Amino acid sequence: MSDDDAPVDYCLIDATRPPRADGPPYAECVLCREPTEYPESYKGITLCPVCEWQEAQRTACSG
Repeated sequence: MSDDDAPVDYCLIDATRPPRADGPPYAECVLCREPTEYPESYKGITLCPVCEWQEAQRTACSG
């Protein structure tokens, strides 16, 4: 590998997150149905902090 080669990022996980809610009503976690930190109006997959952490552990890039 030469010095001119740019580092390659093999992690393809999109780290975008929904906006945090200022208060209730909160969206339900799609896995355990517990309240999340995100507004109920958010369209998309929402996870509670516990499930979010567990999902991050499962999908973490190993290098």
